[in-house]
Amino acid sequence: MEFIVANIAPIMFVNLIVFLLLGFPVTFTLAATGILYGLFAIELNLMQPALFQALPQRIFGIVANDTLLAVPFFTLMGLVLERSGMAEDLLDTIGQLFGPIRGGLAIAVVLVGAMLAATTGVISASVISMGLISLPIMLRYGYDRRLASGVIAASGTLSQIIPPSIVLIILADQLGRSIGDMYRGAMLPGLILASSYIGYVVILSIIKPKSAPALPEEARIYIEPDGSRGLKSLVALAVIAGLVAHFGSQYYFRTHPNIPVDEHVVIVLLLWGATTLTIALLNRYLKLGLLSQIAERVTFVMIPPLFLIFLVLGTIFIGMATPTEGGAMGAVGSIIMAVGRGRLSWKQLGQAMNSTTRLSCFVVFILVGSTIFTLSFRGVNGDLWVESLLIDLPGGEWGFLIFVSIFTFLLAFFLDFFELAFIIVPLLGPVADKMGIDLIWFGVLLAVNMQTSFMHPPFGFALFFLRSVAPREDYTDAVTGKRIAKVTTGDIYWGSVPFIVIQVLMVAAVMTFPGLVTHYKHGEVLLDESTIEFGSDNIYGSDSYGSDDFSSDPGAAFQ
Repeated sequence: MEFIVANIAPIMFVNLIVFLLLGFPVTFTLAATGILYGLFAIELNLMQPALFQALPQRIFGIVANDTLLAVPFFTLMGLVLERSGMAEDLLDTIGQLFGPIRGGLAIAVVLVGAMLAATTGVISASVISMGLISLPIMLRYGYDRRLASGVIAASGTLSQIIPPSIVLIILADQLGRSIGDMYRGAMLPGLILASSYIGYVVILSIIKPKSAPALPEEARIYIEPDGSRGLKSLVALAVIAGLVAHFGSQYYFRTHPNIPVDEHVVIVLLLWGATTLTIALLNRYLKLGLLSQIAERVTFVMIPPLFLIFLVLGTIFIGMATPTEGGAMGAVGSIIMAVGRGRLSWKQLGQAMNSTTRLSCFVVFILVGSTIFTLSFRGVNGDLWVESLLIDLPGGEWGFLIFVSIFTFLLAFFLDFFELAFIIVPLLGPVADKMGIDLIWFGVLLAVNMQTSFMHPPFGFALFFLRSVAPREDYTDAVTGKRIAKVTTGDIYWGSVPFIVIQVLMVAAVMTFPGLVTHYKHGEVLLDESTIEFGSDNIYGSDSYGSDDFSSDPGAAFQ
């Protein structure tokens, strides 16, 4: 009994992990473990019964948390766009654009995965959509099965790191930091990760050309009457729109000389997208004949979702809207876009709302269970146990970060993101904060690391989603009439390994170069204490607050 009393916190934590590995539901495991060990601790006089009286207020605080409203808004935005056929159009268009080069279809999958990540934010939707659409095409034209399955699964997981990711919302909430700052900090690592996937595909297509062949001539749809692909028209359109956006934004930049870099980029991109879409609309309805087929197709398929992404994230980045307001604009914008394209029925909208409700309830209920567990865990001084365990690690801050990264990576083999976010982040966050680690940087580091949980064999959810749509038996291709071999589970597992290595290298890069994340601080107005002067006048500028003289104790005025 003395041993149990002295080690109740680690026993409680190990007991929780064991029940999760046995397959018990996360929410009920967290809540039951918290209540049972809380009652046990009260019986042993290790915790005051009054502590449980805080539970109703803590749970009500979760339900009343306005920040969490961003979860259903961004989820609805993504599901509406996914059901409107956006993924099919993007894969078809970008596949035709990059298909003629070696590895072009795989590059198209990564680019579409990044765009879907910035709209859907849901891994299952991204992986299943790309698995159904692009996997048969890649197999048809001779792509290596491991490369095809790996690039689809990895591209689908980009929705966990590229804003407006639901993962980042939950991490920001758990760490007590701004969602907007978390989005700004995660943007560059997310884009670098997507670029790394493309780089791997390009290198592999050079080393092993047969593993990623180019799209054959007969599969290329958008050909001009003169036999060209019409790329000159597309480049000219992009350059003209870029020049208009550049010169059109100069007035704003002159009147706002100290704006941050991300605000600068957002304004230029919004103007570029609006200009491109305007030129394409004038060309279509005035029948000017200035654009090629591929230029017009790319504009009408890619620009509207990109414009919506820049509008939603841009207003968050430049401070015009909160993440909740940005999510609401995104949800409304996605519905308008889908209706405008004639791709949204009442049935599809109802399905999207049902899925959004289920996911939102899932998140809230896990958060309730996590709150109950954390309350009891801290009641038995579990936070002090974790703090003493991690602060005493050799190597100081670096030792802590390396241990946390390895620990998270290993747990990701067995637990998914939500379990990791609601169990270990509340325990690690206070320790990181006490060590002086920037919590936005720490959160992005954890997000990139947790992303591997969707790719780990044998429990990675992205691999399960791809397995559900990949061909299990040999089949005859409907277009070429060729016999296509099945995709085995081993192909999917081995295909994920190179991309897991890339994700681990990205964790090391974020850890080594914090500026990849902390650029979000640039442009902040910082207080220079040396310029503060304290005089005999009342700090409020009048004596309406009484005759107290704050000059004798300037700190009292700020209190």
